[in-house]
Amino acid sequence: GSVLLLIALSMVFVVSAGSVAAERIGMPWFFYLVKAIPFYILGLIFLFSSSFLNKKWVLRISALNLGFGLLLLPLTVFAPHVINNSARFVSFGFFNIMPADIMKPGFIIMTAYFLARMKEMYGRNIFLNKEAWRFNTWLSWVYYLALFGVTVLVIFNHPDLGTAVLYTLVFSAMVFMAGLPLFLIPVFGATAVLMLVVGYFTLGHVHRRIDAFLTGTGDTYQVDNSVDAIRNGGLLGAGDDAFVKQYLPDVHTDFIFAAIAEDMGAIMACGLLVLLFYVFRRLITNATNARDLFVVYATGGTAALFGTQICFNMLTTLNLFAPKGMTLPFISYGGSSLLAYCLLFGMILALVREDKWK
Repeated sequence: GSVLLLIALSMVFVVSAGSVAAERIGMPWFFYLVKAIPFYILGLIFLFSSSFLNKKWVLRISALNLGFGLLLLPLTVFAPHVINNSARFVSFGFFNIMPADIMKPGFIIMTAYFLARMKEMYGRNIFLNKEAWRFNTWLSWVYYLALFGVTVLVIFNHPDLGTAVLYTLVFSAMVFMAGLPLFLIPVFGATAVLMLVVGYFTLGHVHRRIDAFLTGTGDTYQVDNSVDAIRNGGLLGAGDDAFVKQYLPDVHTDFIFAAIAEDMGAIMACGLLVLLFYVFRRLITNATNARDLFVVYATGGTAALFGTQICFNMLTTLNLFAPKGMTLPFISYGGSSLLAYCLLFGMILALVREDKWK
């Protein structure tokens, strides 16, 4: 019910924010809503149909989803479709797909399955057990980490530092749930910091954004207008007097929360945050109450992905961190993100239902 409410609100917000972006490119106010309707319909089909699956079918669909994403990912290297100077898309003519977004459900579910199987085969200590690091079996850290490392490297090279860091943080959260020894936690922290440092010195847009955030100089156009839009909205919204959002290039995607706050006010914006937090809390509750380790890791990993992406978006919108180009789950305009989250949440509903029934 909460997810359906988020999707319904998204349609309202895409009209509100997307009308400005549409008029900017000479299109009618409903342009982005019309483009998004097929994805809303497909998303609802994914959400409802996947929620009726059993565990075996969840694993099969997840494997296909992950495999499809991994097959498309090399195309972003050899035949990319570039949007806003980022080669993270694959074009299918009438629509574009972002493989790193599409494969999130498969990544969460298959990583959860991998961790649960590792526990079954090697016992509680799957990190320091030598058997878990052998080459002679597919159920080995060597193969998983090699595939994960190459995937994150390709995403990082798009360039898409935000999504690469997101995958790393979600993976870190899932292995922490699986009993990661405390002395290894700084290793993951150092990896995330290293990615930021490498991005700072190798990716021009990352360098400029971090410098602008730390010094307050340079290109702070978007974040300045984002904060001004929130201020202009007041408690109840500016309504027809909402004009600051007109100056936000990504108003219907990365900065949609600022448009919501300006149009409908801080009360509505905070209500949306409460709803998002409620969904996050339900994920945590279902993860802690699950009896099947696989369901624990899958639901916990979904909570980590959902919560981290919300935090990234909010930090950027409120100018508390350098812009990351991260959408707000279920709310921002974007077909790949919406379909991925609908599929993922549908499968989580199926797993939680089956776990409770058993």
